[in-house]
Amino acid sequence: MEPQQRTSRITISRTAPDDIQQRQIVVKLDGKRLGELMYGETISREVEPGRHRLQVDNTWNWKNVDFHLAPGEHAQFVTVSRGGRFTWFLVGTIGVGPMYVSVERVPGAVDQAV
Repeated sequence: MEPQQRTSRITISRTAPDDIQQRQIVVKLDGKRLGELMYGETISREVEPGRHRLQVDNTWNWKNVDFHLAPGEHAQFVTVSRGGRFTWFLVGTIGVGPMYVSVERVPGAVDQAV
């Protein structure tokens, strides 16, 4: 009998103090929508071990991160929506401005708790 493969977990949070707290960030894993994050929110899901692609999109800008999960691994990511050099000037002048998104894996935040 083969040993049962354990599921893994991914957690994406939007809690960075330098986030501009505007607009939602759409979160997708392997092309499938996981949900939307407003500032202060977190999404967590069980996923199959293996290779994955995480995409975050604030409707102005998007980023991808490719990563691998071992069985039982819990990977944590933080996503941030930031203004550019002229964002607030443009928002004040014409009502809209570019906002950039980033996503990074939290180093050392891996555990085998799943």
